[in-house]
Amino acid sequence: QAIDDDCNQTGQLLAAMLDWPQGTFASRVQLEDGAVRVEREVDGGLETLRLRLPAVLTADLRLNEPRYATLPNIMKAKKKPLEVIPAADLGVPGELPRLRVLQVQEPPARAGGEKVENVAALVEKLRHCGRI
Repeated sequence: QAIDDDCNQTGQLLAAMLDWPQGTFASRVQLEDGAVRVEREVDGGLETLRLRLPAVLTADLRLNEPRYATLPNIMKAKKKPLEVIPAADLGVPGELPRLRVLQVQEPPARAGGEKVENVAALVEKLRHCGRI
């Protein structure tokens, strides 16, 4: 499940950054020689794409059957040691981050609504505020 509020942005942004083909909402994936065949659901039925590799794929919930961890296995996993390997030890170059947070602030408080008598009054109000 994506961390982008299920807006399907993460896979598409990654594909754009890497300049790789993308197959979104994949419900079936078949590897071929140097390519991948992706079947996805669209409004009118099913769409089949053939993408050259490497490619970025995002999964639909019908792609596989998720496995859920049982409580005893979760408790066992908590006791296992977690080995942290620095990126430099894996040969990954340490670059400066591509993104820098300049500031974080809350949006301004939302103003309350206002009732109008009719459509003409609404249009006049919108013109007065500069909305139309």
